[in-house]
Amino acid sequence: MSDEPIRRRGLMLAISSPSGAGKTTIARALLAAESELSMSVSATTRPKRPGETEGVDYYFIDREAFGLRINQGYFLEHARVFDHFYGTPKGPVEAALAAGRDMLFDIDWQGTQQIYEQAREDLVRVFVLPPSTMELERRLRRRAQDSDEVVARRMSEAAAEMSHWQEYEYVIVNREIEASIAQVRAILAAERLKRGRQLGLGDFVKALREQR
Repeated sequence: MSDEPIRRRGLMLAISSPSGAGKTTIARALLAAESELSMSVSATTRPKRPGETEGVDYYFIDREAFGLRINQGYFLEHARVFDHFYGTPKGPVEAALAAGRDMLFDIDWQGTQQIYEQAREDLVRVFVLPPSTMELERRLRRRAQDSDEVVARRMSEAAAEMSHWQEYEYVIVNREIEASIAQVRAILAAERLKRGRQLGLGDFVKALREQR
């Protein structure tokens, strides 16, 4: 028998949570630990910031081009955030999945819902909850990135965001970050082994049965 791994189709892993619950920390750890996982690169209409690289941080396009691409069905999901638009191009994601690579999305429930409407068979959804609202507020304040007003707004938004937990296949409570990272890695490992994603499994089993 061949020692080559069984061909598989990649998957999209979407991680959502209220701000401060830990999804970005988990996402960074996954990218560092999982060689077959890449972060999805979004397109945006906001100006490029110092140190950012086209095609690595974002694809930078103007509003007219962004609007045209929405009409052309170019994006898996898109949204307006304050004064700028953001969206996930389909092409690079489809190419990665076809090559057996997985794509990671650090994304809110609305973006996850849009992707689900277009590509539900390829999407794995994980929602991260804080252990308590008190702990969520403590984590937001510990970051020391936001004013009291912003923290209050994020706490107000958290209840609405957490109400969407039932739309996700997997829900974890982030009590301890290393345990939460391990749980998401276990989800990823199990989803990669699903029969429908192992494209070469039929040929592999056929060859096994024909062995003498």
